[in-house]
Amino acid sequence: MADSLNIVRNRIGERIAEIETRMPRLAPHAISQKMDAIRAMAAEYGLSALEGLADYAAHHAMLPGCRQATRSALEHMSEALTSKDPDHDRESILAALAVRLH
Repeated sequence: MADSLNIVRNRIGERIAEIETRMPRLAPHAISQKMDAIRAMAAEYGLSALEGLADYAAHHAMLPGCRQATRSALEHMSEALTSKDPDHDRESILAALAVRLH
């Protein structure tokens, strides 16, 4: 199980890196779709901290200020991806993101 989880984390990491690289050229809808794909993969493998962050980013990608919200979410992705206490970290990461953006 640990090996398959590491494979999933690597795949998600690649998707995150792609969004980081291509974000200036991506339409908000495309950012939302890519974040939703990350959310779905995270949900499937029980990565709830990452699932919550990707869900947040997918929804906020469609709102005014989406570039800043996406950049802020991306800054927390590695933390969410390697979370040891997903449920607690999910709340902490989302709270930190909310404070940062408001």
